[in-house]
Formats: sequence, C-alpha cells, structure tokens
Amino acid sequence: MTTTGLATQLDELRERLRLGGAVVLSGAGLSTESGIPDYRGPTGAQRTNSPMTYQEFVGSPAGRHRYWARSFLGWAQMAEARPNAGHRAVAELQQLGVLDGIITQNVDGLHQAAGAHGVIELHGGLDVVVCLECGKREARRTLDGRLRVLNPDFHARATRVNPDGDAEIADDQLDGFVMARCRYCDADLVKPDVVFFGENVPKPRVEACYALVENARSLVVLGSSLTVMSGLRFVRRAAKLGIDVTIVNQGETRGDPLADRKLELPLGDSLTALADALR
Repeated sequence: MTTTGLATQLDELRERLRLGGAVVLSGAGLSTESGIPDYRGPTGAQRTNSPMTYQEFVGSPAGRHRYWARSFLGWAQMAEARPNAGHRAVAELQQLGVLDGIITQNVDGLHQAAGAHGVIELHGGLDVVVCLECGKREARRTLDGRLRVLNPDFHARATRVNPDGDAEIADDQLDGFVMARCRYCDADLVKPDVVFFGENVPKPRVEACYALVENARSLVVLGSSLTVMSGLRFVRRAAKLGIDVTIVNQGETRGDPLADRKLELPLGDSLTALADALR
C-alpha cells in the first residue's frame, strides 16, 4: 500500500475513534518496542524452543523444572520492561474517552503500567503465580525472592527471553537449579497465573470479552498476528455483527480478510499520532 493510502486509512481510523465506543485487542507486537520479542513477527522467528504446554507442565516434573529454571532468568528482563509509546498512547486514548475497553493477549502488564485501567488480560499475567494443588496465589516478586535464596549460585545465561517470560538456555545449564514449592501447601505444582498453550481461557473471561466486542462501535487490533483462535474469534464476531474492524500490524494476520482496513505501520508512532490528533 502507498504512503498516501496508509495516511488515508489512518485518517479513517482517527475518525472512527472520534465516534467513541472502540475496543482495543492487543498482541505481542505492541510490546516489541519495550524490548520483549513477539511470537510470530520478525523477532518471534528467532525462537528456538517450543512454548511450554499445560499438559507438559502438569504431567512432567522434569518439564516443570526446565520451565522454572528458564523463567527464573526470564522474569528479570520481563520485570524491567517499561511501557513504550504505543502503550502510553492506548492509555491516553482511554483517558480521552474514545475506548470502551482494552483486551490484551499479552501477559507483561505493560498496559496497566502505562496507566490503562480495566484491562482484560485474556491470557492472565506473569505478576502472579498459582498453586495447582491448593489454588492459592502468590505475587511473582515474592516467589522470585524465594528462588533467589534457593539459587544463589545459579548463573546460567539466557540467549533470548520470549513474550511469555520463558528464557532460552542450554539444557546443560539446568543442573543445580532448585524449584520453589508452594508456600502454603508445599506442593511443587506452582504455575504462573497465565494460560499456557493447550489450556483454555476461563469461560467468564471469554464472555466478558465477547460482551465488550458486541457492544463496540469498532474493534482495533494492535500488534497481533491472530494466529491462534483465542484472539481471532473476537475479530470474527465483530465482522459477523458488522462492527468496523481495523488491524494495525506489521505483517500478515489471519484476520486480514475480515478487516475494514489494515495498516502496516509502527505502532508507537502511529498510535501517538492518533492520540495527538484526538487530544
């Protein structure tokens, strides 16, 4: 698409937002400018190991050990990540009253850190862990403190940190890592309170997202390839109901045939421009 065509579509999106009632659906591409790689874009292509599945985590003690050793390293980078211009612009659009809701597929908490409120974290958040045995929760920062005490000499080096906080390290560096057990029941089934691959998003959360989309004037997808159904279903629902759909993503998405417009623009710059125009 030509620069003129993109500018026209950005103008169309601005006028759509001016009407109010928009809902944002964000994906990993929104956080790449904060230094967090995405899943399937240019940075996601560099991933070498498959994401942890729920079935492996629950069924394999060795798999849990491997995950927590990698996540112990990955959390340090995730905890240091800060909102970028795109997150701040989304929060400002919400403050301006043009957004009725924000749904994010991300688990990094950067929307909230930028000042957004009422964010529905479709896949949960890395800032909390849950025991699958007793159901009690613990802040990730306190778990991290316990892991540091248990692993003072664990100095493996991560070659990459993925958007789910799962760092990539060689298997031969896993030796010596000690997992933290549940502080309440002492089980070793402590899991980040996020939806792993192969796990279902809680039904009430899905229904809340559908309600937002069905009552929206428009749906704006930011930085998501919509490869998995958990996000694509909301685009399909919007299109079925005749709700205007805009996708802003650098690269092809599964929702492109359903969109009223597709913008291949840097998210930070384009969202900041929209917020400036609507302020």
